[in-house]
Amino acid sequence: MTAVLIHEEAAKRRRRRKNSKHAVVITVLSAWTVFALAPIVWILMMSLKQPGDIASYPPKFFFTPTLENYAEVLSGPEFLTPFANSLIVTLGALALTLVIGLPTAYSLARFAFKGRENIAFGILSLRFAPELLIILPLYLIFQNVNLHDTYLGLILAYQLVTLPMLVWMLRSFIEDLPKELEEAVAIDGGTRWTAFRHVLFRLMAPGLGASLMLSFIWAWNNYTLPLVLSGRNTEVITTGIQQYISFQSIAWGPMAAATVISLIPGILFALLSLRWIVDGLTAGTVKG
Repeated sequence: MTAVLIHEEAAKRRRRRKNSKHAVVITVLSAWTVFALAPIVWILMMSLKQPGDIASYPPKFFFTPTLENYAEVLSGPEFLTPFANSLIVTLGALALTLVIGLPTAYSLARFAFKGRENIAFGILSLRFAPELLIILPLYLIFQNVNLHDTYLGLILAYQLVTLPMLVWMLRSFIEDLPKELEEAVAIDGGTRWTAFRHVLFRLMAPGLGASLMLSFIWAWNNYTLPLVLSGRNTEVITTGIQQYISFQSIAWGPMAAATVISLIPGILFALLSLRWIVDGLTAGTVKG
């Protein structure tokens, strides 16, 4: 009887320690979530305020919301043109990255050839150097070849951001896939392209979705490259928001509304990529 009581008491102590650890983890994660989301919530509140409410001190947390800032932002080309330019440049950069990066990652993962690691390291090294170190020679080159202030120029420049991410993530993902899958397709008379298209592509869909999601966010939020390489015709959203800052004043409301709207494509792309990741993970499962 005594042994049973001792065992029950020990089990209770273990449960209390476990519950205490869970409480600490939940508290820390909750605090981090509040810290991470507070700026976004603040900008969202600012976009719904009147100018008087924005400038009030102490700050107002309870106010009558208005959509005037959003109406002002969406009523003219000052914001819509950079927004459309960002979509064109970012999606174009992702398309080019996919065309170049997917076969590159597959080659680096599946073929053994001289200089393979040097090529892989060279691609990765594009992310080592700060953009401020690259931007000046890149600007001079673009001026000489008439790529400055063009969509093609920005799409090519964005490869410095998107290509290393996609190649290295996909390479490691493909290396984890067993080569026996391709060998089985070859035994059945299929080509390497058949194995890639019907087998490997479905299995690498989670890695591809994650790579494209991160590449989209990095390209969409990039500031340094378009600041120097774009112009009046190709101004993107990250530099276009600066128009709300003038010498005499700052249009906080419209700038906050433009910031909130600029978050939407990244969120939508992340949700789309998440669905693609789930589809890739569940592809080929057997229903019983």
